[in-house]
Amino acid sequence: GRVVLADEPTGELDAANRARVVALLRTEADRGAAVVLATHDPDAAAECDAELHLDAGVATWVRPLEG
Repeated sequence: GRVVLADEPTGELDAANRARVVALLRTEADRGAAVVLATHDPDAAAECDAELHLDAGVATWVRPLEG
């Protein structure tokens, strides 16, 4: 699809399976999909192109999307 919404896809996974899921999402992004990943997993978030934190309803860009 053109947009992939992933809500906590790595929340209950071990490190190896987390890496597999993140790699699959990266593949979709590289194919041109907009991948939106909601997570509490800092390792998964670090793999993203941009990072937006939500805290008490306030959105703050930690790493804005470049380009």
